[in-house]
Amino acid sequence: MKIALMDSGIGLLAATAAVRRLRPDAHLVLSLDPDGMPWGPRTPQDLTQRAVAVAAAAAAHRPDALIVGCNTATVHALPALRARLEPGIPVIGTVPAIKPAAAGGGTVAIWATPATTGSPYQRNLIRDFAEGVRVAEVPCFGLAEAVEHADEAAIEVAVAAAAALTPKDVTTVVLGCTHYELVAERIRTAVQRPGHPPLVLHGSAGAVAAQALRRIGEQPAPEVAASGTLTVILSGREGALPDPALAYEEGRLLQAIAPAR
Repeated sequence: MKIALMDSGIGLLAATAAVRRLRPDAHLVLSLDPDGMPWGPRTPQDLTQRAVAVAAAAAAHRPDALIVGCNTATVHALPALRARLEPGIPVIGTVPAIKPAAAGGGTVAIWATPATTGSPYQRNLIRDFAEGVRVAEVPCFGLAEAVEHADEAAIEVAVAAAAALTPKDVTTVVLGCTHYELVAERIRTAVQRPGHPPLVLHGSAGAVAAQALRRIGEQPAPEVAASGTLTVILSGREGALPDPALAYEEGRLLQAIAPAR
């Protein structure tokens, strides 16, 4: 079994680690785009072109499924990716976990990039899945970029700034960018109010990994032997995990995997 994941940068680490934990025997192909990152400021057309090229580089390794480990790429490029690769390769997008967050009741905050916050895409998700629930949209200025570069000082500043914009009565936070899952516990610490119930965080990595297995007719088997290999593609060229990835537990987990031959 071979699962490919794509993103402009290391935001795909959370979903990759989730796949690894569910199926240690899965061969992993990570396709990143260091030459074209960040994707967020690009026009939808330009982003789609970059995403299709990154997906094509992954598809050349003949994976059983491709996970789009990026919220922004899912919004703009998922139809083009599916038109290009399906039905031969199932393509699984990443959507903010607004539906399960809203089901828990209480006030929900959605932490997302400034471009996504207030966008028709996010507003439609809120309308469809969080009717009757108080939802606060929180723009996280510079957080994805800080996480991408493992810039500790910038992460601290960005998390604190977003926490200051988060209503004090929030019970649940949706991590609306895959990069944010890499610093989830820092976000929890920043938002948790003394004397309040434990904050609930909702990321997408686990659900996306499970959906990829379902799409190819496989089941989780975390107990199997860790025989999977790792291939890393950087803007079409085979390479290694970027150094900042190793600042995170998810990246260090992947570092231990043998390279594919």
